[in-house]
Amino acid sequence: MKELSVASQVMLYVLLAVMGLFAVLLWVWQFMILRGKAFKNPDGSIDDWHAQKTHYGIAFADVFVACPANIIGIVLVFVAPRWGYYLLALVSFWWVWANVMTTATSLRFYNPRLNLPLWLIGYPFGILVGLAYIVWTVIHFDAIYLP
Repeated sequence: MKELSVASQVMLYVLLAVMGLFAVLLWVWQFMILRGKAFKNPDGSIDDWHAQKTHYGIAFADVFVACPANIIGIVLVFVAPRWGYYLLALVSFWWVWANVMTTATSLRFYNPRLNLPLWLIGYPFGILVGLAYIVWTVIHFDAIYLP
């Protein structure tokens, strides 16, 4: 990480902060869904695994895999940077995939009728977070992965 410019390090720290906040908020939300609480989404749909069994699987994957891996990856960036970068790259692909899936479902089946900022934070924000880290990684590939 010493080979990164100050601007690159600042961008990394901002990305890590955003990824951490995103993961913690999603972790809490999905844990409550696992416990059986139904949540109204920004597009008017409801996440309730009693009514839609797929929500249980998504919540389970987020609570026990994606969110912990994201937090561990952030910690590893400071302790063992190369492992942290690898783990965060994998988690970023999950954020992109999972949020493309939920965004497409929202647009196709729920036709969101709400203010744009709330919907953007509820769905495509995860795509932007994942893509931002992936792009940052590609730009700095030599500095973070090659010895």
